[in-house]
Amino acid sequence: MKRNLFLASVAFVAACSGTGQRLEPLPSAGPLELERFMGDWYVLGFIPLWPERNAHNGIETYELGKDGVIQTTYRFRPDSFDAPLKTFRPTATVVAETGDAHWKMQFLWPFKADYRIAWLAQDYSATIIGRKTRDYVWIMARSPVLPAGELEALEQKVAAMGYDMTGYRRHPQRWPEQEPRPPLAAVK
Repeated sequence: MKRNLFLASVAFVAACSGTGQRLEPLPSAGPLELERFMGDWYVLGFIPLWPERNAHNGIETYELGKDGVIQTTYRFRPDSFDAPLKTFRPTATVVAETGDAHWKMQFLWPFKADYRIAWLAQDYSATIIGRKTRDYVWIMARSPVLPAGELEALEQKVAAMGYDMTGYRRHPQRWPEQEPRPPLAAVK
């Protein structure tokens, strides 16, 4: 428990810190259909937060609550495809007048981190989530594999947004998993 609290605190501090340099505004995918954006997203590439740096088979799931709060569940296997599942449960709120593309993600109360949907495929099949400070980024898709060349094209989009790609890595995905995941309702 203490270790999880420590890791969450480190992730939060890292997510809230910025580089301090002036950058062009991050592109925005808004306006978007928030309800359509909800559901499962496989993480395919990222400049990761420290606790997720060795993640395998990561899936981020969004569920819009009646109160407008987005319940987020990020489940992954640390260090290998066979490791026990690790789960983070931040919540997000949409920033007004951003076309639903700018959220504030809360891992640890009362602090909220910048979270922006910088690009979204027209069919909602893939997305790029970034931060104004260009310190972290996530390429996600509705499936664990994209057609040939599509992931490379998304990586080029991330670089064109001003990200330093030296910290970027592909997120390992291998399905089906040897040990099936319990449904989200069972882990709440």
